[in-house]
Amino acid sequence: MITKSSGLTLPTKLAFGIGATGEAATNWIFNALTFFFYNQILGLSGTLTAAAVTIGIVSDAFTDPLVGSISDRWRSRLGRRHPFMFAAPLPLIVTIYLIFNPPADFEGLHLFAWFALFTVLMRICSTLFAVPHLAMGAELSDDYIERTRVMSYNNVFTYIGVIVMHVVVWFVIFPSFDDGRMTQMAYNPVVIFCTSLVMVCMLGSAYATRGQIPKMKKVPDDLPRFSTRQLFREMYSAMRNRNYLFLLLGLFFLSITIGTHETLGLYMFTFYWEFSDQQIGWLILGNVFGYTIGFTVTARVHQIIEKRWAIVWSAAGLSVAWSSAVTLRLFDLAPENTTWTLVSFVVFFGTIASACGSILNISVMSALADIADDHELNTGRRQEGIFYSARTFFAKVTNGIGHVVAGVALDIIEFPQGVEASQIHPDKIYALGLLDGPFAMIWGLIAACIYAGYRIDRAYHANIREQLQKRANNSPGVKT
Repeated sequence: MITKSSGLTLPTKLAFGIGATGEAATNWIFNALTFFFYNQILGLSGTLTAAAVTIGIVSDAFTDPLVGSISDRWRSRLGRRHPFMFAAPLPLIVTIYLIFNPPADFEGLHLFAWFALFTVLMRICSTLFAVPHLAMGAELSDDYIERTRVMSYNNVFTYIGVIVMHVVVWFVIFPSFDDGRMTQMAYNPVVIFCTSLVMVCMLGSAYATRGQIPKMKKVPDDLPRFSTRQLFREMYSAMRNRNYLFLLLGLFFLSITIGTHETLGLYMFTFYWEFSDQQIGWLILGNVFGYTIGFTVTARVHQIIEKRWAIVWSAAGLSVAWSSAVTLRLFDLAPENTTWTLVSFVVFFGTIASACGSILNISVMSALADIADDHELNTGRRQEGIFYSARTFFAKVTNGIGHVVAGVALDIIEFPQGVEASQIHPDKIYALGLLDGPFAMIWGLIAACIYAGYRIDRAYHANIREQLQKRANNSPGVKT
């Protein structure tokens, strides 16, 4: 029978959400530091650094839906999601450590090969946790609004991971070294802290949610055994869902905006704004304020307007706000570099961008759960893993495409390595602003237009749930 769990307890939501902190710590250290580390500290060219990440993206195109499909049909005493959530953390932290500790004599192609190899392995390990974890979240409730609340906890713990990493790195670790961000030894304490956080949060989430295993939806008896051919059939079936396709296309274009910003973030702080470590640390206030707003209002927003319009307007708001400070500087309308007035200026637009990003992420994750219901009605199969694997794939494409764009662009403009901001030609700084400002914004606005094609609303979803319940009542022996 269909599991009803609209009245989820707070401990259950917290236990689910904390797993996202470990995933966020992994994404933060990779998105915020690895490109800068390999390009500016180790001297690998921007193009080769970007190529290494591109190889990781190609591997994700296969491993993400693969893990989703396998977890959809996994049978064990720990259910179909938890075995992967318990298995992933240890190999994940090993790969993170190795990314930041290549052999000392490696350079050029050898350094590129090392980075590419362990980027692929790190992404596989991250997928082993992220896809089953999100799929489990979709199974915790069938209710249209309660799903938004569940994903709100996932979202807020994601941002807790971001905030914790940012604060510890910029207020504690880097300031304890002379010229911290430009010192190779400063990155080892960052890795140790990150990997510890990953282990505690991921294993903590898996252990604390084990009581939900008996309540999770079971593997349908008629679900075909796993095979490569069956995997492609399932992917094709998912892609035939019109609403799913619009979310995927929107995520793809939005990934260019987010990836460009995240990859160039440390370059902008260091060379464009010329912030100190302490000033970079205080920029987290924009995330704190914005994430709090998003967590607080998203469920209420979905009660007022449909998820579709919440997705559209938050995508547009994120794209414009995130690029506004940089774009205004291009027109000499921003405060002077290195000043605390500039810090406040960047925090203001960062708050708006973070609030919109929070609302967008929660809305999309909630919508994917609704699409899984639609898919079950059309096919008779419950396969959250396949649908949420797209989320992890595009989350990785987010930084992957950004790395590619940023890496090639930095080589094209011949951006120097290991040079003080005051010694860089103003034209190169201006070109950096064009990339992080107008260029990045355009792709997000395209995504907002595409998201408008999503069509599942509250009434449509209520009809889906009603039909699924009737089907379950007529076939009491079928577990969905």
